[in-house]
Amino acid sequence: MPPSDDIAFLSPVGRENLTGRVYGELRNALMEGRMRPGQRLKIRELAQQLGTSETPVREAVMQLVRERALRMEQAKAITVAGLTLAQYQELRLVRAALEGLAAEAAARHITPAEIRTLERSHAELVRAEAAGEAAPAIRANWRFHHGLYRAAAMPELLAVIEGIWLRNGPMLTYLYPDARPTYPGRHRHLDILDGLRARDAAATRAAVQADMEEGGAGLVRHLAAMEKAAQSKGKAA
Repeated sequence: MPPSDDIAFLSPVGRENLTGRVYGELRNALMEGRMRPGQRLKIRELAQQLGTSETPVREAVMQLVRERALRMEQAKAITVAGLTLAQYQELRLVRAALEGLAAEAAARHITPAEIRTLERSHAELVRAEAAGEAAPAIRANWRFHHGLYRAAAMPELLAVIEGIWLRNGPMLTYLYPDARPTYPGRHRHLDILDGLRARDAAATRAAVQADMEEGGAGLVRHLAAMEKAAQSKGKAA
């Protein structure tokens, strides 16, 4: 049977180091918000979509289960892990510290070419939001932030941040249309870019943390409403 449309966001991988390549493709899909919390994944369909056998897919999936990005449910069903409101807020505190540190380092090390790349990613985010294109907007936002943290030239820190985004990325699928990021003033990405151009580490860190707090306020409200509705449904059952 052909793979379902739900996993059409994955691209076939080459034959060399298949497990690593499959893992990388699934990992990127999670971080970029190409998967949604609770989405069910089937090994056979993933293998068909990726153009490989089931064995490397199964191995990659189990690695992501160990990393808590995917969840093994009853009857060996595999789903994309979500976060409770409390988990999301706790991880956001951790992210604020780690991503703030990366932002400071990026302000000291980033090149003009890297800044231009961030500018293009932000412009794509703005365009996608204006067009009502949720998936491209989420991916553009990830490219902006990932490019910023990569510019810090701290690969160990980047690896830790990516590990958190494995769990954070799918949550961003709730942003559009339910929790679109808003800001009391200008978009905080513009403040981040200003800080980078000025080589102002403190300003860049503050802008990243404000982006996280202000841009995620709608998501916090949405998660709270979801949990309240679930509790009410549970009491009524």
